[in-house]
Amino acid sequence: MSRVAIGADHAGYPLKKHLSAVLLDAGHELVDHGTDSTESVDYPPICAAVGRSVRDGDADLGIVLGGSGQGEQLAANTVRGVRAALCNDLYTA
Repeated sequence: MSRVAIGADHAGYPLKKHLSAVLLDAGHELVDHGTDSTESVDYPPICAAVGRSVRDGDADLGIVLGGSGQGEQLAANTVRGVRAALCNDLYTA
């Protein structure tokens, strides 16, 4: 299975918690960059860390989660060599 880097801000934490369990049950390995609660946190450092994990080969793919996802994908795209896209359904994913 693949190695997945995952990260979220406080708004995305509930979905990250659920998605992490689904990915682990499916046999994927996780590289978790936080956050671990619904306490307010800035998303750009988390999203950049996910992007660096993918760029550096520590993960096969990355998932960043947040309120709208717009800022998260922009933050992940600050990492040279990373191309993040905003996906909100099966079609766009």
